[in-house]
Amino acid sequence: MASEPGTQTRVMFQTKEEEPAHRKLGKLTVKYNRKDLQRRLDIEEWIDGQLQLLFDCEEEEIPELEIDIDELLELSDAEQRSRLQELLQECGKPKEDFINGLLYRMKGLRKMSGPLKK
Repeated sequence: MASEPGTQTRVMFQTKEEEPAHRKLGKLTVKYNRKDLQRRLDIEEWIDGQLQLLFDCEEEEIPELEIDIDELLELSDAEQRSRLQELLQECGKPKEDFINGLLYRMKGLRKMSGPLKK
């Protein structure tokens, strides 16, 4: 059943399912500025580490506490400070260094509720 090299037929299928997933991945980097996303991630990791130090426990043992960066960005400096004091009222350790550090890191950060515009 040997056939000549030029007479073999080859069937190829194109799948359209693979292509849209690739396109969605590309859209994510267009909608959001990668540097802003990384900066926000760095701030959130810093917050987690500082909360562990403030409450002197592991991340799982920290009291239910949600520090919403976008919410804070909508407030004035004094309101941000007041909101953080309110959120951290259960913490017995001094909180001023944490609050000052967070407010400093948030300077220039933009709200991320929707796509960023260049």
